[in-house]
Amino acid sequence: MNNRAHTFLWGIRQFRTSIPRSRALRTYSLVFCKPEVIHSKRNPRNHLLNGFDEGLQPSVRYLFQDIFISKSVAGCTQTRGIIHAAGFKLDRILCPRRLSFDAKHSFVSDGTSDHDLMKTNFHHTSTEDVLTKKMRPTPVNYKKLAQECNSLSDVLDTFSKAPTFPGSNYFLAMWIIAKRISEDKRRFEKQLMFSHPAFNQLCEQMMREAKIMRYDHLLFSLNAIVKLGVPQNSLMVQTLLRTIQERISECDERCLSILSTALVTMEPCMNVNALRAGLRILVDQQVWNINDIFTLQTVMRCIGKDAPFALKKKLEMKALKELGRFSVLNSRHMFEVLAAMDHRSVVLLNECSKIVIDNIHGCPFKVLISILQSCRDLRYQNEDLFKSIADYVATTFDIWKLKHVIFFLLSFETLGFRPPGLMDKLLEKVVQEPGSLTVKNIVSVLHVYSSLNHVHNVQNREFLEALASALTGCLHQISSESLLNAVHSFCMMNYFPLAPINQLIKENIIHELLTSGDTEKNIHKLHVLNTCLKLDESTYKCIHIPLPQLPLTASHPNEKLAEVLSRLLEGDGCFSRNVQLPHNYHIDFEIRMDTNRTQVFSFSEGDASSATNMQRVAVLCVPKSAYCLNSNHLRGLMAMKIRHLNVMGFHVILGNKWPRSTKYCRIHPPSQEQMAEVCCM
Repeated sequence: MNNRAHTFLWGIRQFRTSIPRSRALRTYSLVFCKPEVIHSKRNPRNHLLNGFDEGLQPSVRYLFQDIFISKSVAGCTQTRGIIHAAGFKLDRILCPRRLSFDAKHSFVSDGTSDHDLMKTNFHHTSTEDVLTKKMRPTPVNYKKLAQECNSLSDVLDTFSKAPTFPGSNYFLAMWIIAKRISEDKRRFEKQLMFSHPAFNQLCEQMMREAKIMRYDHLLFSLNAIVKLGVPQNSLMVQTLLRTIQERISECDERCLSILSTALVTMEPCMNVNALRAGLRILVDQQVWNINDIFTLQTVMRCIGKDAPFALKKKLEMKALKELGRFSVLNSRHMFEVLAAMDHRSVVLLNECSKIVIDNIHGCPFKVLISILQSCRDLRYQNEDLFKSIADYVATTFDIWKLKHVIFFLLSFETLGFRPPGLMDKLLEKVVQEPGSLTVKNIVSVLHVYSSLNHVHNVQNREFLEALASALTGCLHQISSESLLNAVHSFCMMNYFPLAPINQLIKENIIHELLTSGDTEKNIHKLHVLNTCLKLDESTYKCIHIPLPQLPLTASHPNEKLAEVLSRLLEGDGCFSRNVQLPHNYHIDFEIRMDTNRTQVFSFSEGDASSATNMQRVAVLCVPKSAYCLNSNHLRGLMAMKIRHLNVMGFHVILGNKWPRSTKYCRIHPPSQEQMAEVCCM
């Protein structure tokens, strides 16, 4: 065998057997510039090709293509660290496939011994280290980049000049900048970002880096990209979602928090749904290992309302176990978390309510509103919590904006809670400064006060006049539905302002209300207006608005109360059930008796007797929602109905039917004496 053949075979054996699995080459081919190939600082004699077969990750197999490796040959110059010579070429995907050689490339020997060959090619000096440091790109720091740049376009300009790995740092820097600028400027900057020539280039780099990027950086990138407004159905976002699914086994506690934060803001789609399902499985396995409370709450908020009940219960038990470590912020945030997962844990809500009540002072507006809205969504009624919030707002009334106070009252109204102190404060403010109200404020204030049936002992008339005057000044800019809502509220409070009603009963306004918007609700409110104009003390008794007939509501009188009435009145003939009255009113039971309330008539006797000698008694079995929370104070619609029944000649007795038991009915305390008068004969 000649020397050349011997040298060739020896070289092959060296490449296959003598090199450990460490990284021999580094490439920066992810950046949009010419790839740079740099030898490692460690002695390449100890690691070269063995790492190509098994040491490199499959996810970077497409990065190393067209890399030339050779020894120096006659007629070729060599620079230390990088060989510019003809040799064998790696022109296929390196991993996971084995290294292959082109037939046209081979090792060529010029008579140099093996020892001299290795000494010439693989001897490193300090000069190589200097060259390596010079040619290696320095990774960009996203925090420093965010400080140096003033806009999203500046970040993209920096990227286009010298792209570096990883691309996620550029998206993180842009999101930091976007958070610190105003909403209008952010919208404009996003438009410039999408039209920037380097944006598509950055997106392409991000997709190529997804499989080799650290998992937490990948999740941070997804969160920043979504928050920047990149469309969710774009190829980049879907690629990131798919890659995160494939690598979800790398998710630790920190990654759980980041992934949950990103998924909360994303719309449902196939990849998002699959990732959320994978997250639920992962949380179910790791829930007892979660140590950070905020991570636990973020995960609970993310799993969604349609998560299995068993998983919700497990997360609730974990939260109860960590209750002793809850901070004030954790307790405030738990209301929103439970509402997001639609899980009503009374024990957890009660404990968090105590912490909120004890630390109510200094609580921000958004947090208090979020707590109230979550209580509404969870159907959680805690009078102590509501009273504490209302008293705090009333005590610090002067530091709140008017719209904030109205927003609090709207939230209390949806909960059925009437805070008299706070409502009196706002009433006095409206009487003093009626000009400070906008159209939206006027409609909202009227809705709250009419719904909760709040009447001031002294200034109630001045309050209604101030609102009517403010509404009259806004008639040129108010919508038809807003005008109807305002007049409907006035009518419920037995007040009839002339200018707003004259504007409302115009033919074109009525036609618009009957043909557009929520027509069913509009028709119901117009019927209420007709009824109030006819029955209450108004100057519009001769006016009738033609309206479609409302469907009759099904009534199911309480059987327990019927049994009590039958026993006390000695027979079913002394009362009537489910009586339909004019103006779309009906009553559960009607009893007829003389005006002195000394005798109960049967219905046959009542018809024959003189109408002037007969008193009609209406017995209403009302639900708990007809009262303000934990009180005997009637809400607006029921108070209006009783007022109208009195006008129609009825004496009204209320029986309370609580939702907790459809068979349980008791006589309302103020009407107990009246019922005794009826039943004593």
